[in-house]
Amino acid sequence: MTATRASSESNVPGIQGMLERLISIPSISSASPEWDHSNEAVVNTLAEWLEPLGFAVEIMPVPGMPGKFNLIATLGSGPGGLVLSGHTDTVPFDDQRWQSDPFTLTERDNRWYGLGTCDMKGFFALVIDAVRGMADQPLRQPLIVLATADEESSMNGARALAEAGRPKGRYAVIGEPTGLKPVRMHKGIMMERLVFEGQSGHSSDPALGRNAMEGMHAAIGQLLALRSDWQARYHNPNFKVEIPTLNLGCIHGGDNPNRICANCELHFDLRPLPGMDMAALRQAILDKVEPEARSRELGLRFEPLFDGVPPFETAADAELVKTCERLTGHTAEAVAFATEAPWLQKLGMETLVMGPGHIDQAHQPDEYLDLSQVKPAVDILSRLVRHFCLDDTE
Repeated sequence: MTATRASSESNVPGIQGMLERLISIPSISSASPEWDHSNEAVVNTLAEWLEPLGFAVEIMPVPGMPGKFNLIATLGSGPGGLVLSGHTDTVPFDDQRWQSDPFTLTERDNRWYGLGTCDMKGFFALVIDAVRGMADQPLRQPLIVLATADEESSMNGARALAEAGRPKGRYAVIGEPTGLKPVRMHKGIMMERLVFEGQSGHSSDPALGRNAMEGMHAAIGQLLALRSDWQARYHNPNFKVEIPTLNLGCIHGGDNPNRICANCELHFDLRPLPGMDMAALRQAILDKVEPEARSRELGLRFEPLFDGVPPFETAADAELVKTCERLTGHTAEAVAFATEAPWLQKLGMETLVMGPGHIDQAHQPDEYLDLSQVKPAVDILSRLVRHFCLDDTE
């Protein structure tokens, strides 16, 4: 190691110092403009720490999203390699329900409290600590640290990377909070809007209008029949809820008891299992509700509330799964929450979700990272890097 690099590395804080700084930077992503923040300062901070460690850093604007950026930091060169990935944003918060400042790292009860400690700024601090000194190691395959934008709202950061074909790697670990247990599958998320448009009129004579609510009633019957059919056909015992779910979340229609309802709108969510194609599910829904609208001469709109997250699965016998099971002593699991894994998988990488902290603490007041997870996480990450980037795994 050169004297200059050694001096630069000494300016990179320890784990607690890194986490203190990351937590202090607001980077909330939200569909509500009053909550939404840029993540640029977080990305620049990570670059400030990774470059002295020998990483080549690229900061990529997310197209169509001013103030949102992805970061790709690469150590070494060549095909293959390991990607350690996390998102830079957090959810909104209610400061009245926090016992301490969400933007100040607070230690109590052998825990670090703060917004993003486990979901998931803490992961970056642990990764950087795990890879200190790697620049002078004879890497056989590159090591890539990936930091994404807007996972908590749109997942457009991960989508942009998939569309750009970046980064290239052979294996990817996403450090979402799983209690350091490997996760190889999760359900997808679809949130959909169905709208029927009819004609208002006086309720004393049904012929004066076309009732959108009656059309929606019939459509709901079709949705529930589809749900029953899907739940009979699809089943995965790896999940706590072993079947796909469809939830009728909210409905709005009409304006008065004595007027024929001219407009009715339903929002629902669908959680498909791995192996269920979202485009095929949407087409199946459309095939069922279109005849109901047509027979009643109702206008129909059916569209996603957001693009959705596909279901994700990596094979149980994949090299990455087997390696993480060996390093942690835990069999890979399935979880209900969704991640950016489908987009990294689209890039051709074996992908797995595993990180410190627990999902029960994510999105909660007084979010925390248990200090008992810190050292084991650094150890597992170091061994992962050694296995996939230093040892001859080809």
